[in-house]
Amino acid sequence: MHFRTWQPDLLRRPFGGAGRATAFHCAGIAIQFGVLLVLALPWIYFVPAALWAVTVAVVVPSATVVLAGPLLTRVQRARFRDRLDVVVPAPAGLAERPGRQGIRQWLSSAPGRRQLRYHLLVGPLCALGGLAVLVLWAAGGAAASVCVWLWVTPWQWRAENAGYAVKAAYVTAAGVALLYLTAWLANGLARRDTRAANALLGPSREEELTRRVKDLAESRAGVVDAADAERRRIERDLHDGAQQRLVALAVNLGLAKATLGDLPEDARRVIDEAHREAKEAISELDNLVRGLHPAVLEDRGLDAALSGVAARLPLPVRLSVNMERRSSPTVEAVAYFVVSETLTNVVKHAQASKAEVTIEQTRGTLLIAITDDGVGGADPSGVSGTGLAGLAKRVASVDGTFSCRSPLGGPTVVTVELPCAP
Repeated sequence: MHFRTWQPDLLRRPFGGAGRATAFHCAGIAIQFGVLLVLALPWIYFVPAALWAVTVAVVVPSATVVLAGPLLTRVQRARFRDRLDVVVPAPAGLAERPGRQGIRQWLSSAPGRRQLRYHLLVGPLCALGGLAVLVLWAAGGAAASVCVWLWVTPWQWRAENAGYAVKAAYVTAAGVALLYLTAWLANGLARRDTRAANALLGPSREEELTRRVKDLAESRAGVVDAADAERRRIERDLHDGAQQRLVALAVNLGLAKATLGDLPEDARRVIDEAHREAKEAISELDNLVRGLHPAVLEDRGLDAALSGVAARLPLPVRLSVNMERRSSPTVEAVAYFVVSETLTNVVKHAQASKAEVTIEQTRGTLLIAITDDGVGGADPSGVSGTGLAGLAKRVASVDGTFSCRSPLGGPTVVTVELPCAP
């Protein structure tokens, strides 16, 4: 048979955090006492005065609390941070120290009105609850220690009151139970106050979701920029490293083939084969480098880079680029990738005789239209193998839009809109 071992922590566990919670409530009582003092002073001063003073006694303290709302918010946040290690975030766009010029804007904002609801309603109620917690602590402590008080009473009183020990035992048990109840109440009230503060003093759920969406958008933009920078680094390393070594190898093989005339036929054939393979490797590596991030795109812009792409295609491409200023490097890289891959797909799948690429920059948007006179039937879902789904994802990575209209028989029109912040 298994017997559960005795654990003294079971008796102490309900009191965990009760001390911090009680200190937290005491700080709240002190804050609300200061507010009540501000509210009571005009009444004390104006009570003997005429009837008009009653209006002043109501308006002045209320206006004082309202104007002191930002200060009270900072004090309450400090209370949560120092006593409970709870950070109540400040709503975005709300001045913590608005001053006399910005207090009207602070009061007219939704976060400001939420904070006033906390100071005028939730704060006083929580302070009353904290005061009740203090009273219960005192009552529970006095009842739990009744035996101590009886021990210090005169012996004659104990002799005259028979049966006091049984009553003291009941009172002590009730006091201990009250202490446990007060600990639970202190922690529960602190949790409720924290929940109310996060809802009223901090940002609302909609504002928090908006902030998270903004953070995710910034994080995604950082990832996209980092990926683009990594592609540029790989392009530079390949261009300055492996590609140059292959060029040197091809040159040496060419010199060997031209100068070494007395080689056996088998050796000459091997050198010819190696020379041809080196030139093909240079060509393939050059295409790979251009696909990653062509150097001309960074040096001369989108027009020059796409002109090179159009010149290498086996079908005529009409290119029109109208840009007032250059976009960000990431957007330019996406635009180059989309146009290059789309034209490659036209050559492979569309059976087209010509294509047209138009790029215009209007009102902060880079509009790209790619048209061909092929057979059509391009599938944006990617099932047909055209890779349009990958292009759509690449465009979406910079908050752009991608659309493809390709009826059977053609023509196929791919339209892309990219935000073109410089």
